[in-house]
Amino acid sequence: MKILITGCNGQLGNEMQLLEESNPQHTYFNTDVAELDITDQKAIETFVDEHEIDGIVNCAAYTAVDKAEDNQELCTKLNATAPEYLAAAVEKRGGWLIQISTDYVFDGTNHTPYVESDPVCPNSVYGRTKLAGEEAAQKACQKTMIIRTAWLYSTFGNNFVKTMIRLGKERPELGVIFDQIGSPTYARDLAVAIFAAINQGVKPGIYHFSNEGVISWYDFTKAIHRIAGITQCHVRPLHTSEYPTAANRPHYSVLDKTKIKQTYGIEVPYWEESLEVCIGKLLMDNV
Repeated sequence: MKILITGCNGQLGNEMQLLEESNPQHTYFNTDVAELDITDQKAIETFVDEHEIDGIVNCAAYTAVDKAEDNQELCTKLNATAPEYLAAAVEKRGGWLIQISTDYVFDGTNHTPYVESDPVCPNSVYGRTKLAGEEAAQKACQKTMIIRTAWLYSTFGNNFVKTMIRLGKERPELGVIFDQIGSPTYARDLAVAIFAAINQGVKPGIYHFSNEGVISWYDFTKAIHRIAGITQCHVRPLHTSEYPTAANRPHYSVLDKTKIKQTYGIEVPYWEESLEVCIGKLLMDNV
């Protein structure tokens, strides 16, 4: 197949590119904004037609959650309008779209892991625009697969893991929120799941993917420091109210992965095992 990857310079896009080498049966077109502006409908249509694209993995998004509160127009363009353009263009060719979404489509008031059919109720601009992107893509392309993920990190780009390692080395003390619960996701594991879907055949619908296990940001930080060998930084637990942010975050955003595991026969790694792999790579690179 000829596959278009958008957002190739991001965390997930970079991990997708690394896995392309072990999936040489397909032809890939890795793009970011310099190669393809996904807010330009005509540019998308031309690219998809000229390169005879069979499928699209949309890794591009506006992900600055707090800045989104004041940049609703741009956030909507990237997270809602662009997926619709991509979906419509690939639909004309009878192709498929894998659209990456987020746990922020939920308000975080659950006490058991969210399944795909649970009612959505985003309470931030970021969450609302990502939900709009889900809905628009599904309407525009029959073969749309939505994958909601959470707490994404990798060796690429800026993310929580790299920030906590840096701050742990720089500061004697850190305060980290303990009353927001979720499951971290190593972007490489998500990329592996995406390739499982591509190679077995994209089955439309909504799916959830994160690593196994449940943890708070505070406990996640403690694990990051332990694995990275950071001992001089004292980490204290904070309530959400002690660390106000522009955007509301879900207090509980654990995702149930049963559907994607059963559909594609994949095994999802435990969060701490994946974290050890990622930090191992970061330490080798002296990050």
